[in-house]
Amino acid sequence: MTTSIQGNASRRQRALPAVLVLEDGRVFRGRAYGAVGETFGEAVFSTGMTGYQETLTDPSYHRQVVVMTAPHVGNTGVNDEDPESQRIWVAGYVVRDPARVPSNWRSRRSLDEELAAQGVVGISGIDTRALTRHLRERGAMRVGIFSGDAVQDDAALLARVQEAPEMVGADLSAEVATKEAYVVPAIGEKKFTVAAVDLGIKGMTPHRMAERGIEVHVLPATATLEDVYAVRPDGVFFSNGPGDPATADHPVSVMRGVLERGTPLFGICFGNQILGRALGFGTYKLKYGHRGINQPVQDRTTGKVEVTAHNHGFAVDAPADQVSDTPFGRAEVSHVCLNDNVVEGLQLLDKPAFSVQYHPEAAAGPHDAAYLFDRFVSLMEGQRA
Repeated sequence: MTTSIQGNASRRQRALPAVLVLEDGRVFRGRAYGAVGETFGEAVFSTGMTGYQETLTDPSYHRQVVVMTAPHVGNTGVNDEDPESQRIWVAGYVVRDPARVPSNWRSRRSLDEELAAQGVVGISGIDTRALTRHLRERGAMRVGIFSGDAVQDDAALLARVQEAPEMVGADLSAEVATKEAYVVPAIGEKKFTVAAVDLGIKGMTPHRMAERGIEVHVLPATATLEDVYAVRPDGVFFSNGPGDPATADHPVSVMRGVLERGTPLFGICFGNQILGRALGFGTYKLKYGHRGINQPVQDRTTGKVEVTAHNHGFAVDAPADQVSDTPFGRAEVSHVCLNDNVVEGLQLLDKPAFSVQYHPEAAAGPHDAAYLFDRFVSLMEGQRA
């Protein structure tokens, strides 16, 4: 009975008008999806055909409005096992053809209902291919979604979008990170202890380490170097997260302290950008970023090409074809994106430290890069030996 009532309410809600307004003035009209109201953020597109539940709950998407390039979204509904965090983090959601009825044995409710329950404003029924092409040509930009009573004069809505904060200069990791430290125990025999600095960590990340016998102490983004070493770690990990890495002075300082001590270090996504800054490289905003689960990356240390999951709008500005001298020894670019040659990984040659820009822990797949957790284990084994 409850499901039927919710379904009827959801169908009535989808009949409400909605409008998407980009900061350059382009407007798309559709129908309300999820919560009714208004929202603002950075418009980005994701090329994944599956794994939308992991995308929605990835803290790295904080303050971003995600456009799904796959035309049909929501067909497997929402379950209680796959979220990467305790809530949906995207600022808004854009789909072309939402599933009318979810169909999966694990589904507990529809995607539309979940978005509405968590207050996430979305829009459906627009030409997401045209919107994606626009973002590819013009770049990621600020956007607003308005539905129901929030739909007003286009000029007035545009003015409000242009007043919204930009992603450049945004310091967001502390907004999504845990406030209190917690421990993810090793699965089976405990072999190592890792201090993981949470800059927007996904739940699957400590799980992947726990599978390898690692007890993971997840620390807040504000953790000090003393906090990190209070857990007596065999290795230190810096997670993914949202925002502009140019603002992340505190985690850069902590990472430099870890590098000085020579403790094995691994960083993912935002953690890769933090390592880049710690080594003295700059970072920059990509035109429209990399998002989705089908990005080709080459591991230069092996020559292997991997299909990988991405979510980043910033990148490290490091020379890809030479070894660089840094305050912590020699460093090189270990991975590159084969679509555009963007730096996708770094490694030190004189200390046990490396990072990648993409997501080897991707729960929705692909799993080509899962070996990187084994590489981290090997560094800790070598240090212990």
